Amino acid sequence: MNIRKNYNCTLAASYIGYISQAIVNLFAPLLFLTFQRIYHIPIEKITLLVTVNFGVQLCTDLLSARLVDSIGYRTAAVAAHLAAAAGLFGLAFFPEWFADPYAGLLAAAGLYAVGGGLIEVMISPIVEACPTDRKAAAMSLLHSFYCWGGVLVILLSTLFFAAFGVGHWRVLACLWAAVPLANALFFSQVPIAALVEAGEGLSLRELFSMRMIWLFVLLMVCAGAAENAVSQWASAFTESALGVSKVIGDLAGPCFFMTLMGLARVLYAKWSDRLPLMPSICISSLGCAASYFLIVFAQGALAPLIGCGLCGLFSGVLWPGTFSLASAACPRGGIAMFALLALAGDIGCAVGPTLVGFVSGAAGGDMKAGILAASACPVLLAAGILRTRQKARRCR
Repeated sequence: MNIRKNYNCTLAASYIGYISQAIVNLFAPLLFLTFQRIYHIPIEKITLLVTVNFGVQLCTDLLSARLVDSIGYRTAAVAAHLAAAAGLFGLAFFPEWFADPYAGLLAAAGLYAVGGGLIEVMISPIVEACPTDRKAAAMSLLHSFYCWGGVLVILLSTLFFAAFGVGHWRVLACLWAAVPLANALFFSQVPIAALVEAGEGLSLRELFSMRMIWLFVLLMVCAGAAENAVSQWASAFTESALGVSKVIGDLAGPCFFMTLMGLARVLYAKWSDRLPLMPSICISSLGCAASYFLIVFAQGALAPLIGCGLCGLFSGVLWPGTFSLASAACPRGGIAMFALLALAGDIGCAVGPTLVGFVSGAAGGDMKAGILAASACPVLLAAGILRTRQKARRCR
């Protein structure tokens, strides 16, 4: 097998890329209490690491449209993985090298956030450009690897800490850093096709002038919000409803959510030729809203856990499906369009959990009130898909 000519290798490298992004987003939060204990950092400053991570990723999404066209797909993909690896290595070493350990943690978070942002922007168009017939299936399968990566990070990290102790967390950080480091080498060898020829892709100004693109931006915000409004609170739901420890809550809540989300994406990849994309997204959006209602209104201790799992199942196709719809509607969108959609999705990922938090706080700490308010996100997504379908019919 010639790795330089085999696009199956490109797909494999892309799958590992999404596992790398899961490591970037999910590993450090497992260590927040450890950072607080060993570096004597207040918890409010520790939580700013999440803000820095997603804030830098948002900025990277915004700036990457011009950057990638200048340096090329391969260079950007390799650089993304090297930055992610450097940031994860930095978690282990920067706090000791910097005069202020917190500054070292912020520097590490900034580095791996640049890598995570570039990975998010680059991998989807690389897969979309691969010479495959079932584009929606390939996109859905690609995004399932973020879910499997998330499950692996939580499970393997928990097992490592149980076997060797949390005190060896620096070793684990280096082991996780080896994943994007190895994938940087992999991406330097695999064939990479351009989504559009150089100079033929639309600029951001041209994209901004298209009404359809703004509709897809709204859909991506809703998709990100619908997915993360529950996933970010899954552990808290599980702990409060079942009365279990945080470790069990992390495993039962987020892992259950991500497992069913990954399963949904794999199943859609398998059956995409029988399941039209627009109706699938619309039905999934309504199913996602129904899972919110189950969390809020159903009686019994297991209802929050079942609702979290069903939310993962129904939200699985929303993000990759919207990417595929946008690519089909605007084939000249290129990297600029994918960067814009990634930015919109990340905004949704921040908006959803924030909405839940603010409404819950206003309701005296009742998280079910926040979840009920956030159910508007998948409902808006379903309405937007129907609107997109009407516009598509008018264009025929």
